[in-house]
Amino acid sequence: MEGLIKGLVEVALGVNDNDNDNDHDREQRDERSRSSWAEVVSGDQDQDQDHHRRTHQNQTRPEQEEWQPQGSRISNTPHKEQYRPQQEEWESESFNTSNRPHKLDEDNNDGWQTVGKPSRQTHKIPKDNWHGYKRSPHEQEYCNEVEVGADVEPSEDELADLSRACDKLWDLDLHRLVPGKDYEIDCGEGKKAYQKEDMAQGSLFTFVNDHVFRKPTFARFLSLLDNYNPHQGYKEVVTSEERQEQASFIEEISRTAPIKYLHKYLASKGIASESSQDFKRMMTSLWFDLYGRGGTSGSSSAFEHVFVGEIKQRGEVSGFHNWLQFYLEEEKGRVDYQGYIFPRRRGEIPDSETQLLTIQFEWNGVLKSVSSTMVGVSPEFEIALYTLCFYVGREDNHIQLGPYAVNIKCYRFGDRIGSVFPIADS
Repeated sequence: MEGLIKGLVEVALGVNDNDNDNDHDREQRDERSRSSWAEVVSGDQDQDQDHHRRTHQNQTRPEQEEWQPQGSRISNTPHKEQYRPQQEEWESESFNTSNRPHKLDEDNNDGWQTVGKPSRQTHKIPKDNWHGYKRSPHEQEYCNEVEVGADVEPSEDELADLSRACDKLWDLDLHRLVPGKDYEIDCGEGKKAYQKEDMAQGSLFTFVNDHVFRKPTFARFLSLLDNYNPHQGYKEVVTSEERQEQASFIEEISRTAPIKYLHKYLASKGIASESSQDFKRMMTSLWFDLYGRGGTSGSSSAFEHVFVGEIKQRGEVSGFHNWLQFYLEEEKGRVDYQGYIFPRRRGEIPDSETQLLTIQFEWNGVLKSVSSTMVGVSPEFEIALYTLCFYVGREDNHIQLGPYAVNIKCYRFGDRIGSVFPIADS
């Protein structure tokens, strides 16, 4: 009897060992599948971080943000493991679309994409509709046109005052998320821009509700993020399917209140045609047409720079001002959040409710010493806000967005958007 029991135990242990080996193999395969640009970017990370605010290259100015230290806060988030960007296997360094990983995992039929560091709980991002966004126009399905009536008609005061118009856009952002309900953040502790210490024990985002990624404009925005090579200086290759994704995104956001208001505002100023189709073409061209940056023609666009981010050849992160992109890259282990930058004004320490943040982070091992972003806002709001400031505003646009006094910095690249981003105003 004892021999029989021993044999059964050994068989059971053998099965468990095989299962563990299979789990290990799956983890190795998952590790190899995760994307990282750590092997293709380089730069001296010990350089003076003020260099970010002094350099000027290719007609665009650096994203300058000066801050003074005021206070700090202790984080209760469990300490994060040391950040190690995962290596990605590439067949060549041309980074054409044929080399990029597909958004859709053909072996995963549940319509979700698993992301997150192996050492912690992973999150699943719904992606079941993403492939459909590449289909021809007659196969697309869009949400209904928003019905807000006179609310999207700019008043005379708004036409005369950019700040009033931008504040109206804030009110019209019907899809803006609610902190603590739709997502949670932990700002960690504060620092000066030049300080190199990691002041955040955990990630910036501790939770984002799954329903957020099913919102039509959010989902179409997310589908665009993997269309770009973030290594500045490499010529982008745009496929016909990616052009359809762009057109689908513009069509979707054009049905929302912020974009409808933007169209009427620009048409009233004689900047845009009253034709909705002409307006959509103008928007597509403004945000997605390629131009030269980093010495290479066709290597950048307003959308790529502002929302996706780029890595300069000398090893600096530029652009990258969108919270959705930050969340996804953080979940994939490519972003290491290192704390917020001290606010200019005393007593205004960011917390979990703050929706205008100035932060520091590393992206694939490359430092972004100062970056600013609006958390929880919708893609259509940001597109409308930045487009309005580009066409109607100046380089500095001191405006009010709900409770926030903001300076929208807008750098021009000829008749294109070189960069545009928010700064908490003093």
